[in-house]
Amino acid sequence: MRHMVLTAALAAFLAAPAAAELPVGAKAPLFATQAAKGGETFAFNLRAALAKGPVVLYFYPKAFTEGCTLEARQFAEAADDFAAAGATVVGMSADDIATLKRFSTEECGSKFAVGAASLKIIEAYDASLVREGKATGLTERTSYVIDQQGRIAFVHSDLDYRDHVRLTLAEVRKLAAKR
Repeated sequence: MRHMVLTAALAAFLAAPAAAELPVGAKAPLFATQAAKGGETFAFNLRAALAKGPVVLYFYPKAFTEGCTLEARQFAEAADDFAAAGATVVGMSADDIATLKRFSTEECGSKFAVGAASLKIIEAYDASLVREGKATGLTERTSYVIDQQGRIAFVHSDLDYRDHVRLTLAEVRKLAAKR
């Protein structure tokens, strides 16, 4: 009986995704992509955004799913707090731009941009959602705070959406206090 419990526990551990996010201090990969805010598309460029201040780059699995909707609403509610700390918030998913245009208004309240995460961007940020050893085509729920020098200042990777806004806002405020 004990052997069966240990075997089941080991199987569950091996089936769980490995944390592979970029480490704090790493140089954030620069990219440009299509994004949407307030239902309008625009070209988002990470380098240009960093010239204005730190960037909260949060990856979420899929627009209009329960956890992603709740997370987007939390980021929208905190948008003024992020802006007061000088930070830009950008959500990233593998959704198409038409979906992101709708999501930017309906769930993000036109408060921040959501960008199209290409496979190249997803891989650069180690944000691919992997299950049973296979990529799902979705992204992990991973939030990065990137400082103005382009370095990863903070990372939080957890499919539970609830702490992402609180933790990234705390880090952005720490960065603002150092300026």
